[in-house]
Order: sequence, then C-alpha cells, then structure tokens
Amino acid sequence: MASLGLPGPSSYHDLCCYGAGIAGNIFAFVLFISPLPTFRRIVRNGSTEQFSATPYIYSLLNCLVCMWYALPFVSYGVVLVATVNTIGAAFQLAYTAVFIAYADAKKRLKVSVLLAGVFCVFGLIVYVSMALFDHKPRRTFVGYLSVASLIFMFASPLSIIVSPEVFPAL
Repeated sequence: MASLGLPGPSSYHDLCCYGAGIAGNIFAFVLFISPLPTFRRIVRNGSTEQFSATPYIYSLLNCLVCMWYALPFVSYGVVLVATVNTIGAAFQLAYTAVFIAYADAKKRLKVSVLLAGVFCVFGLIVYVSMALFDHKPRRTFVGYLSVASLIFMFASPLSIIVSPEVFPAL
C-alpha cells in the first residue's frame, strides 16, 4: 500500500482489500443517490403522496451505527467505512428533512418522532459502548449492532409492502 501513497505494508492482499473497499464505497454512493428521483418528484408535486420515510429513517440509523463503528473510539483502520457512512448519514438526513418539509401534519409528526428516536437510540449506543466496554469488546458490541441495523435497513422496505390492507391479520 506504500506504493499507493498509503501507510502500511504493500502486498497483493492489501491492494485487493483496498480496491474492494473503494468499489464498495462507489456502490454505496450509488445506493445513496438512488432515491433522488423520488425526492425530485416530492419537491415537484409539493407532497410526499403515498411514499414512506421508514426506509430512510432505518438507513440513517444504520449509517450512524456503522459510522460509530468505524471511528477510532471503536475500530482502527477502517477509514473507508467511516467516510461512506458519514456521507450516507448526510444523504439520509437530507432525504428525511425533505420528507418532513413536504409531508402532511400527521406524517410530519410520525417521521419527526421516528427521527428523534433514531438520535436517541444512537446516543444510547454511543453512551453504552463507551461506558460499559473496553476497546476490544466495544468493537464487538458495536459490530453486532451494525449487523443488526443493516438487517433492519434492508428489511425496512418490507414495511411498505406488509400493510393491513394486504395482510388484514396484522
């Protein structure tokens, strides 16, 4: 990696890992900008219509937890994870802000409460991980929470599909 101007030993394995990390960041960035047409439509029409903010709320929580995992308080040497999740959190927060701005009063309240909940949960994760764990167990604890938040993020669009109209038993 030294030949790339990066610190650390230069090996084929390191180069492949770094290349995979860059590719992952590019794919994640494309994923983060994919809702732009939806939000252009929301702004153009001045309404959130039947769209749900749930996927953006869960994505924000995931990005915050993964960003926390990648910071030196928790892990070392995962700068690519920190950068992509910081950018992702900014995008998700912007999407949520636009959603709140164009939502009707009932949706606005619901999304605002969910957003406050995300920041409370994130604050609790930071507090618990710093107060109760030394560095190595903290990394494991936050790593498991990152995996759980990732599962919730990818499952969150199912909340749109699974509704009382489709499944009356719910």
